[in-house]
Amino acid sequence: IVWPASLDRVRTCKLAGKNVNLECANFVRVLHNYNHTHVYACGTGAFHPTCAFIELTGHRELLPSTLESGRLKCPFDPRQPFTSVLTDQYLYAGTASDFLGKDTSFTRSLGPPPDQNYIRTEISEDYWINEASFISAHPMADTHNPDDDKIYFFFREVSREGKDKSILSRVARVCKNDVGGLRSLTNKWTTFLKARLVCSIPGPDGVDTHFDELQDIFMLPTRDDKNPVVYGVFTTSSSIFRGSAVCVYSMADIRAVFNGPYAHKEGPDHRWVEYEGRIPYPRPGTCPSKTYDSKIKSTKDFPDEVVSFVRFHPLMHRSVLPVAGRPVFTLVRADYTLTQIVVDRVAAEDGPYEVMFLGTDAGSVLKVVSIPQENWSTEEVVLEELQVFQVPTPILSMEMSFKQQQLYVGSSEGLAQVSLSRCPLYGQACSECCLARDPYCAWDGHACSRYVPTSKRRARRQDIKHGDPAGQCWDTEDGGVGGGRAEERVLFGVQNNSTFLECIPKSQQAQIRWYLQRPGTEHRDQAPPPRQVFTTGPRKDVMFISVEFCGSPKSIKAGEE
Repeated sequence: IVWPASLDRVRTCKLAGKNVNLECANFVRVLHNYNHTHVYACGTGAFHPTCAFIELTGHRELLPSTLESGRLKCPFDPRQPFTSVLTDQYLYAGTASDFLGKDTSFTRSLGPPPDQNYIRTEISEDYWINEASFISAHPMADTHNPDDDKIYFFFREVSREGKDKSILSRVARVCKNDVGGLRSLTNKWTTFLKARLVCSIPGPDGVDTHFDELQDIFMLPTRDDKNPVVYGVFTTSSSIFRGSAVCVYSMADIRAVFNGPYAHKEGPDHRWVEYEGRIPYPRPGTCPSKTYDSKIKSTKDFPDEVVSFVRFHPLMHRSVLPVAGRPVFTLVRADYTLTQIVVDRVAAEDGPYEVMFLGTDAGSVLKVVSIPQENWSTEEVVLEELQVFQVPTPILSMEMSFKQQQLYVGSSEGLAQVSLSRCPLYGQACSECCLARDPYCAWDGHACSRYVPTSKRRARRQDIKHGDPAGQCWDTEDGGVGGGRAEERVLFGVQNNSTFLECIPKSQQAQIRWYLQRPGTEHRDQAPPPRQVFTTGPRKDVMFISVEFCGSPKSIKAGEE
């Protein structure tokens, strides 16, 4: 299907100073299944967003008769952070509604006829949503009554506390059956509430290190559809300290904050404080349903004081804190930051584990397993770091196919497909496979292969929690730690020249040690970590360097003539 922007729009976009190749085209940002026969799509249209239906049956074509404005549904700028979700034939979108991208709002549109009115956040009050970058939106049931169903969405925004200005991360929610107010907040959300999402490392002096800029959200399903596990990727907003973190939240904690005290602000130059006045009935932010009051069948039935309260008190006083009060994974002093996350729950021999795939702004993906400890904490182990794109480019999207066991990674360079498990890379020994601590992999007696849970008794060697090959591989040929035969390599060099010695371990858990054996001696000295280049002096002798990692020693024999 070819759907370019019109020449007039491209010309206008170019005159506005935009890049004709990177901005002045029709970049598709919205693509959702509407029903069994149609897909709803929106494109930026050279800074003039447009939407249309695409027919899936017959000619499989875009229907020109359905073309309509994409304002409040799709961003103008193809690079602007944006989110949308289509559920029950309604499109919920968090986007900018103007050319400059400053006026941001969360909006509902479409819907079955005749209910096709826009419902959006209040734009006249910047304390609702201010210069937001939207991350994701998720339909979710709060109770067994579908009238209580809500849309939870995540974003970061510019926040003003008095005269201070900062970027903070938020979680917000609206009721799916919100139709706006009757006299006030007409065609505006009357159930909109938001709360701060905190991801920080507690400091010894009481000063926390905050990761304030939310980059991505992933919902890991559980047996209870109402309570998925929320994973968030955050980065620092400081120009001095550069780092990333992954924080985990529970929906129970998020709901508890929304059921807690509201925040109150006396004026634009004041700070938010806890509201201590009378709260009107029904509780602001509550969905109209039989669960609370059978007389209130619609948000238009809300008393004026409820609607007024929501208008001036959209922020909750308490913040949503991560599980265990700190990040489960941090990345500091690195040349890159985290941008994306997807999580898989993997069944291993000793129980289930959560494996995180973390995209970076350098085009690589980190594979990290979270291992529970006895003190209720977790140990995060980096299993693999894969450079997906040769050109260091930020990873913009990641999707996982649980059925195909594949990870799909998108960037400006293209789309890549990566297998969730690459067990043969861990070597051809039981100890190497065990030391990798990868829940996807186990030693099957012949090779390190994909682990598949089965009720049949099979000799599968795997120890994710401890990574102990001595306890798992004692009866195999390599005999666990230190039992493998060393591989020797002979390298020749020239006097007063340098030789590059390289050791690439098969696992991220490898501990590399370099040893120097000087000519004429049998004693070997372990070199300190920074010292990885050695010279032999004026004599033309043989130099031996032994490299040992993870119990499978390797020797590199360097000689010069």
